[in-house]
Amino acid sequence: MLIPTLIMALLAIILLFIGYSKGGGQHVTGLKYAFKITIQIFPLLIFAFIVAGMVQILIPHELISKWIGEGSGMRGIFIGTLAGSLTPGGPYVSLPLAAGFLKAGAGLGTMVAFLTAWSLWAVSRLPLEIGILGWKFTLIRFVCVFFFPPIAGFLAQTFFSNFK
Repeated sequence: MLIPTLIMALLAIILLFIGYSKGGGQHVTGLKYAFKITIQIFPLLIFAFIVAGMVQILIPHELISKWIGEGSGMRGIFIGTLAGSLTPGGPYVSLPLAAGFLKAGAGLGTMVAFLTAWSLWAVSRLPLEIGILGWKFTLIRFVCVFFFPPIAGFLAQTFFSNFK
């Protein structure tokens, strides 16, 4: 985590300097937006990390292994796909959950399916997408990506399980 943190810190400093150099208080406005976003997301982030940590502690390793572990096969991939499609929120929710499940013994293919379904299916975002883009576009998009989460999970499980 040190390298990504340092990269993000460097990027933030560079952008702050650019905003300051442009004048007009753009750096202050940017910091105000950052604070507002932090206040909105912070509670959800804390709860997501709590859930991710508790998953590792409360769900027995044997249960994780049986249902979504490396040996669970396509059943685990389909469970991951369904769970990912139903997971609300942004990456600050889904990524800690995936990390928690991986540390608790979930299979790589299952978590790839989980994150792929979360990003492509996202049932909680469908009403918004229908409202903004219309039901025809949403249906076409959904049909086009329908098979990707299980396929991605299968490919990850088949070719990359040793890289965990």
